Amino acid sequence: MTKKPEEIALMAESGRLLASVFGYLDRLDLLGLSTLQVNDLVDDFIVNQLGARPASKGQYGFAYAMNTSRNQVVCHGVPSACEILQSGDLVNFDITLEKNGYIADSSKTYLIGEVSAQARQLVQVTYEAMWKGIEAVRPGARLGDIGHAIERHARAHGYSVVREYCGHGIGREMHEPPEVLHWGKPKTGLTLREGMVFTIEPMLNQGRNAVRTQRDGWTVVTLDGKLSAQFEHTVAVTRDGARVLTLRPEEHRPSGVSGSLGHAHPSEV
Repeated sequence: MTKKPEEIALMAESGRLLASVFGYLDRLDLLGLSTLQVNDLVDDFIVNQLGARPASKGQYGFAYAMNTSRNQVVCHGVPSACEILQSGDLVNFDITLEKNGYIADSSKTYLIGEVSAQARQLVQVTYEAMWKGIEAVRPGARLGDIGHAIERHARAHGYSVVREYCGHGIGREMHEPPEVLHWGKPKTGLTLREGMVFTIEPMLNQGRNAVRTQRDGWTVVTLDGKLSAQFEHTVAVTRDGARVLTLRPEEHRPSGVSGSLGHAHPSEV
């Protein structure tokens, strides 16, 4: 379950490349593109610019390089030529990348054009909730500490946390132990040890946390039709805290969290 330093170094390289994919997305004008067009651009960038592999493609029979989850879609949205990004949309791009045998996993919710204040707040609080979870990571902490920190922040702002989906260990395989719940009680669950690597990827809903899966077998939506947002990073437990392996250059580094310095905010286009 724990990784050796040389393995974490390889995962950090995968994470650095994956962060650059989001940098590429930041530079695109997403307004008016279909989610399939965005998928194809990302696929090409990963393969031909980075010399890496989109790890989601072919995994569990999924045919695409990324999940594209828009508005009321909670997760696992399928890219489509018919789904056009419009002003006012929220869209989460969830991307996995493999290089040298090791996988990194990250997602980011984008604001398209003129987005309502309510939607903007949901996205901001979801981003903050992810960081609350990351800040709870250190040797000797428990998985329940991560989930509690996330859920407490979400509920303080009137949002619910989706319980059907969780973070996960990651390495040579996309999904490894342990499961990382985004809700829980402090001082419960597995004790964290240096060298563990896993994702933290909370999904917050405007309304109830109930969800359903559509007929395609992939797309998960809010049961009440209200908006959902998500952010995700791949995190390694270090001697004195956490190292975010997929940290993007513009992001803030809280105390005890390793990575480059910057400003914490979800991206806008």
